[in-house]
Amino acid sequence: METRYDRQTMLPEIGQEGQRRLSAAKVLLVGVGGLGTPIATYLAAAGVGTLGLVDGDTVALSNLHRQTLFDASQTGQLKTACAARRLKRLNDDVDIKAYPFRLNAGNAREIVAGYDIVVDGTDNFAARYLISDTCLALGKPYVYGSILGFEGQVAVLCKGEATYRTLFPDEEATLGMPHPGKGVVGVTPAVVGSVEASQVLQLVCGYGSPLVDRLWTVDLRTMQSYIINL
Repeated sequence: METRYDRQTMLPEIGQEGQRRLSAAKVLLVGVGGLGTPIATYLAAAGVGTLGLVDGDTVALSNLHRQTLFDASQTGQLKTACAARRLKRLNDDVDIKAYPFRLNAGNAREIVAGYDIVVDGTDNFAARYLISDTCLALGKPYVYGSILGFEGQVAVLCKGEATYRTLFPDEEATLGMPHPGKGVVGVTPAVVGSVEASQVLQLVCGYGSPLVDRLWTVDLRTMQSYIINL
């Protein structure tokens, strides 16, 4: 009889043992927007056991060209609630935990402590410093991702030597930079978020060469892609 995960357990890199690891894994996604949509969708579809969703925002019409977990009828509703309902319909094997507020210095340690891996679906520097510092303190891998326009980057931090502060060592100067703007084509977060989800699968199942201490970049205008050692 065909089962939900047949196509991925056929792969020797995953197999039944990898699926068992996925079903036991607890993954925290911070941000359920452009990046968070493909991350959450593919992790839930793959059968991650527990998926935490942290986001205090509501659905807006301008989100919908890239945040395909939502639809126009949900405008004004909490993203975490809408995403949780959609993901449970996709795969009711997954335990979805919704945190309808922003991660901050007062709650980060307690929330992150309950998960194995933290994945970045955020869009601001301050949140990434907080995630990285918390993950480093608790010994949790941090799958970092960032997008702008047609460009994106992904790295696995806080597992080897590199942290977010390796990328941006001067926090004050980084936080003081002008906002880079919100312009983005919808496929950019789809590509970058899917790579982040792939990194989670690699870390959980133990296959391939995850981007530990390495930064992957892509420009979708030229399809040029690089991996930089951190």
